Amino acid sequence: MRSIKKLGEILLENEYITEEQLERAIDLQNVRDKKIGEILVDEGYLKEEDLVEVLEFQKGIPSANLDHYFFDTELAEYIPENIARRHLAVAIEEVDEEVIKVAMADPTDIVAIDDIERVSGLIVRPVIAAASKIKEAINWIYADDSLDISDFLEEFEDYSQQDDSYGEAELLEMVEEAPIIRLANSIISRAYQRGASDIHIEPEDKYIRVRYRIDGVLQKEMTAPKSSHRALVSRFKIIADLDITEHRVPQDGKIRMLINGNQLDMRVSTLPTVHGEKVVVRLLAQNTNLLNIEKLGFSKDNIEKFEKLIQQPHGIMLLTGPTGSGKSTTLFAGLNRINSPKINIVTIEDPVEYNVEGIYQVQAKPKTGLTFAKSLRSILRQDPDVIMIGEMRDEETAEIGVRAALTGHLVFSTLHTNDAVSSVTRLVDMGLPPYLVASSVNGIVAQRLVRRLCNSCKEEKQLDKLDKQYIGDIAELDTAYYAVGCQKCNNTGYSGRLALQEIFMVDNEIKDMIASGATEEKLEAAAREKGMRSLKEDGIKKIREGETDIAEVRRIIF
Repeated sequence: MRSIKKLGEILLENEYITEEQLERAIDLQNVRDKKIGEILVDEGYLKEEDLVEVLEFQKGIPSANLDHYFFDTELAEYIPENIARRHLAVAIEEVDEEVIKVAMADPTDIVAIDDIERVSGLIVRPVIAAASKIKEAINWIYADDSLDISDFLEEFEDYSQQDDSYGEAELLEMVEEAPIIRLANSIISRAYQRGASDIHIEPEDKYIRVRYRIDGVLQKEMTAPKSSHRALVSRFKIIADLDITEHRVPQDGKIRMLINGNQLDMRVSTLPTVHGEKVVVRLLAQNTNLLNIEKLGFSKDNIEKFEKLIQQPHGIMLLTGPTGSGKSTTLFAGLNRINSPKINIVTIEDPVEYNVEGIYQVQAKPKTGLTFAKSLRSILRQDPDVIMIGEMRDEETAEIGVRAALTGHLVFSTLHTNDAVSSVTRLVDMGLPPYLVASSVNGIVAQRLVRRLCNSCKEEKQLDKLDKQYIGDIAELDTAYYAVGCQKCNNTGYSGRLALQEIFMVDNEIKDMIASGATEEKLEAAAREKGMRSLKEDGIKKIREGETDIAEVRRIIF
């Protein structure tokens, strides 16, 4: 049987500490009621993360970085606060109905495990974590449930200094204190609970403003003291693994956390402004149940066209629209529909927004030379049936995509144009010959997102003069539903979003027109004769059906 080496021996062998430091720690252990590892950390001889790493090796028990967990306060019911603090242990995940994962400073403490199993009625699966991080987690999980944002903000009154007046050492100390941790966690938690897609932390001259983007519209959530700005930004930088000492250039990072048992991925972007660094956090909940074509808001005739495009054996289908118009979601809904063990689907993205089982995804890294074009060449050597290119950003990527479509592959991709027909012009402007565009493109879907009316409070009213002018002769409407606002929709009048689509089907006649250099006006006229409905017309159809209102469609489409 393998003998287990003592912690001190392992630390010495791997040159984490010196013999003198170990001897000093042993001497101190005689007068302190602490373990040797704790003393080495307390004396500054050893970093806490290094101790966790060595303990993981020594004891054969996995570790957990608690910075990457969002602590579910409902788990507090399994471990009372007094036991959590006594044993430095915190529940981080309910594995199943019988097992709970617990982060512990000492996962070999049998007494602690017995105590937790007794009070929780569950089997404990221990993991090692840094003691300081466990203490932070305990402070967060067992905080008074009655506290609201105003309670958090009152804790910042001690930070009365001006934003620039303290140094890096004081900043690091603030970042590790409970008020900043609790505020950052609360900002993320509230954003998740309210279904926000983005968090904006914005420095003004005398305060910080926090806004959430909910259903595509920014909404003010709160303000916080300016004196907490650097510490709050630094907290987000730490959990996103960014450089907290760099304030002069933009930075980008990622956070992965568990919240309410669900994995939540976040993209973090910082931007220096005249009042300090602005932080934007994009929330990417990994819920592939949303990738369902029926839930995207397609009208009946448009969903039939979309189904036809994604079932083609080869060729290109393009999604077009501005940033934030749901292009990636619609593309992945299409990929999800055709995904099966019989076909090989490979994507190249920047960034990867959805993780879908059975689809092989590549993260482009232009800074390291892994561009879309270079990745696409490699993907073509992987025998794909379907290729998804996150965006056709340049002529080289577009040309490779077209060649792939012409050699038997089905290619999905996106462009940034105002409508479906103008995508043809955009591809030609990128340098592709019209005959290649004509022979490769099967169809183009232009898309916008509008907010969906709240079914609990929407009201039917008479159209006023301006609304009738906006609708024009597209439809005969005297009444329509309007947003009102209630508790269920947070008094906005809207709940969720749906897509408006304009689908440009490229049949043989239109292929001939593209190849001969027909203008956008002629292409659009031909498509409308074949039944293409504009974005505005699709929006008015959904106004008539009570799904959205005129104000929303007008906000997106003039």
